[in-house]
Amino acid sequence: MSKERARRRAEREAEQARQAALRAEREARLARRRERVGRVVALLPGRPVRIVSQGGIMARRRRAQNGVAVVLFLIVQVIVWLLWSSWAARFGALVISLLFVPLFITLVFDRRS
Repeated sequence: MSKERARRRAEREAEQARQAALRAEREARLARRRERVGRVVALLPGRPVRIVSQGGIMARRRRAQNGVAVVLFLIVQVIVWLLWSSWAARFGALVISLLFVPLFITLVFDRRS
């Protein structure tokens, strides 16, 4: 009976040792990963945290101009969808519109002058 108990205890201790080794390996791997991430984050420039949105006149003007550009883009897309039934024409108009939106914004809302 004591031999059986000793064998079970040895098995139990071996299993506990194996679990402890697995746990230690997992913790070591996690610590190495945290250190690697910490080194990468330390190299990155700090990002400013904004609590509220900008409320100045320039920010309001930019939001209004962006809103106008989006509304005009959507109006053009709706007109294209209503006038043409060809998927190729619709897709072509979408691509052309996406290419011309930055040009339109630069020409109409030029912020340098």
